[in-house]
Amino acid sequence: MKTQKIWFITGASRGFGLEITKAVLASGDKVVATVRSNAADFHAGFGQDANLLVVTMDVTNEPQVAGAVAEAIQHFGQIDVLVNNAGYGLLSGIEEATNEEVKQNYEVNVFGTLNVIRAVLPTMRARRSGHIINISSVGGLGAYMGWGLYGSTKFAIEGITEALAMETAPLGIHATVVAPGFFRTNFLDESSLSSSKQIIPDYADTVGAMREFASKVNYKQPGDPLKLAQAFITLASSENPPVHLPLGKDTLERYRSKTADFEKDITTWLDVITGTDHDDAE
Repeated sequence: MKTQKIWFITGASRGFGLEITKAVLASGDKVVATVRSNAADFHAGFGQDANLLVVTMDVTNEPQVAGAVAEAIQHFGQIDVLVNNAGYGLLSGIEEATNEEVKQNYEVNVFGTLNVIRAVLPTMRARRSGHIINISSVGGLGAYMGWGLYGSTKFAIEGITEALAMETAPLGIHATVVAPGFFRTNFLDESSLSSSKQIIPDYADTVGAMREFASKVNYKQPGDPLKLAQAFITLASSENPPVHLPLGKDTLERYRSKTADFEKDITTWLDVITGTDHDDAE
C-alpha cells in the first residue's frame, strides 16, 4: 500500500507549480500549495479537496514563509516533499538590466528559495526524513545570450542544491535540483517573464534576436508540462533520488554540448591549467 506523502509546493497558481499540484493530488498524496493571492479561488478550483491546503505566501516575505510552514505542519502534521518552484524569468542583456531589476530576480529566485528551505528543514531534521526539490533551468546548466542574469540565479540554485545534498544526506534528507528545458507553459508570458526596461541597440543581433525568438516560440516549446509533473511523482517516489535531474532532450543536449566544449578547452589549455601548482605539490 502506498504511503501517503505531504508535499509543500511554492508558486502553485500556474505553470509547473499548478501541474505538479494536480499530479500529486491525482496520485493520492496531500499538497500544501502556496499562492501569492486568491487562495480561496484557487482551492475552489479543486472542489475543496480535503487533501489540499492552500496558503497565501510570498517567498520573499520570511515571516510569511515561516507562518505558512507552521500552518502546513499544524494541518497535515509534517512535510515530506518540498518543491521550490516559485520564480520568474528576466530577459535582458548583462549591460541592459539595472541593479534593481537584477536584485529583484535574485530576491525571488534565490533568496526566496533559501527562505523556504530554512523554514522547512527543521521539521525534516527532527524526523530525519524528507526530500527537497529545487527547480533550476537549462539556463542554470549552460548560459544563453539574453538569459545570463536569470540563468545566474539558476546556477546559484544548482550550487546550493549540490551542497545541500551533501549536508543533509547524513540526516536522511535528500536534495535534488531539477533543470527543465523549454516547456510549453506560460513562462514566456508577461505574468512569468520580465524584460529589462533598457534596450541597447548594439545588442540587436544577440539579445534582440533572443527577444524575437522568445516571442515566436511561446507555447510552441517541445516540453510537455504534464509529463514533467509525472516525472516529479517518480522522483519523489525514488529511494535513491539523484542530485541532478535534467528534464527534456534539449536540456540534455545543452549540457552535453557544454561539457564537450569544456573538455576541448581543457585539452587545449592543459599545460597552463596544470602548470599553476607549486613544484612540490603532488
